Amino acid sequence: MIEKPTILVIDDEEIVRVSCIRTLQPEGYNVKVVKSGIEGLKMIEKENFDLVLTDLKMPDMDGIEVLKKVKEGWPDTEIVVITGYGTVSSAVQAMKFGSFDYLEKPFTPDQLLLVVSRALEKKRLIIENLQSRQESISLYRLENIVGTSKEMQKVFQMIATVAPTITTVLLTGESGTGKELVARAIHYNSPRKEQPFVVVDCGTIPNNLIESELFGYIKGAFTGAIASKKGLLELSDGGTIFFDEIGNLDLSTQVTLLRVIQEKEFRPIGGRESIKVDVRVITAANKNLEYMIKEGSFREDLFYRLNIFPILLPTLRERKEDIPLLSDHFLKKYSEYLGKEVNHISADAMKILISHDWPGNVRELENTIHRATLLCMGKTIRPEHLTLLESKSQNEVPKTSEELKERKKDIRSKSIEEIEKAFIFEALKKNNWNITKASVAVGMQRSNFHALMKKYDITKELE
Repeated sequence: MIEKPTILVIDDEEIVRVSCIRTLQPEGYNVKVVKSGIEGLKMIEKENFDLVLTDLKMPDMDGIEVLKKVKEGWPDTEIVVITGYGTVSSAVQAMKFGSFDYLEKPFTPDQLLLVVSRALEKKRLIIENLQSRQESISLYRLENIVGTSKEMQKVFQMIATVAPTITTVLLTGESGTGKELVARAIHYNSPRKEQPFVVVDCGTIPNNLIESELFGYIKGAFTGAIASKKGLLELSDGGTIFFDEIGNLDLSTQVTLLRVIQEKEFRPIGGRESIKVDVRVITAANKNLEYMIKEGSFREDLFYRLNIFPILLPTLRERKEDIPLLSDHFLKKYSEYLGKEVNHISADAMKILISHDWPGNVRELENTIHRATLLCMGKTIRPEHLTLLESKSQNEVPKTSEELKERKKDIRSKSIEEIEKAFIFEALKKNNWNITKASVAVGMQRSNFHALMKKYDITKELE
């Protein structure tokens, strides 16, 4: 944000300089004035200005020359030229050299304030966009993707290998394994990182709208096309386009997409001329595309175009050693987001997290930690704060008598654990966390009661 914008006014007429000061200073702008282009450039060399207002016709150096020198040395500074009667054509010419706008004399205070406001708003948006891009680049550095397991180290190595190239990448893996995160990491670690990263969610865009979303359309191309619209492909020119859940595209769109990838051009709906695009394509699928090819629902030629550099993302159950690291990462994220001081996950809660099968993978873990952080009233997440989806393996029917015995043993063990934890926790709550009173109330020896507390890592939470 530009807290107190600084403005330099360059004009050889005193009445213009005084008028600018009287109009702009009461609005909170820091205004400085000089009467020649040479003085103005000397001032700019000493001090940073957000905006320069310069007259076009001055005796020592005209406004066009000032404009060129400012844009050459300080390209982030916005310029508005001030023009008198008969020099409007020169002002329009100045805009070709980078002037934001022009102001024709004599101008009113409202006209001055409007053009200044618009010029500074443009600068603010540029700064915010730059900051957003820098934050994205920082966020998707490889070291910010969490995982130390061998499986994830392989993924990191593949990202590092393919990112500097323009190679097409196909990301596969179960839902929730982080395919979009990896796609962004590839983009933001590539030479295209300053260019757009555009996401096409093939799972949510209806088939009858996908082509207009991708290719855009010309005004009047169909009923309701009251204005031309650029498609996602054109918006991603120079950058990366990411097709998430590519397996949801219908066959007719697959044909069109294949042509775009091959020819690097497309035609908007209703358009007569093709538009050339330079885009890197990354796709993701949680469906088995090779099986879909056999079914006839996915084109084999498109698959081979997309599958140049495949990366298979591991499930969370295949890299359980990453669960503590991921859990701590999400805990920090959501504690800050929710403005809470939750900073620890108890050993008992962590055991539950590690033993869970995570059918929703990393996304499910993140949602679980988010929910637990919200429910936790102290500083430590405990088992009672965890709400887990029933894992797939718990629903599977045992296939042998040994599997049946193991399943029954596991269910008994977990049921006993849950009952014991609830028993101890409830007794402590009813007796204001006084261990002696709680053990007497439930008819247990204090040492046995304390042993159960220790077994399940049950301690009073600090409010």
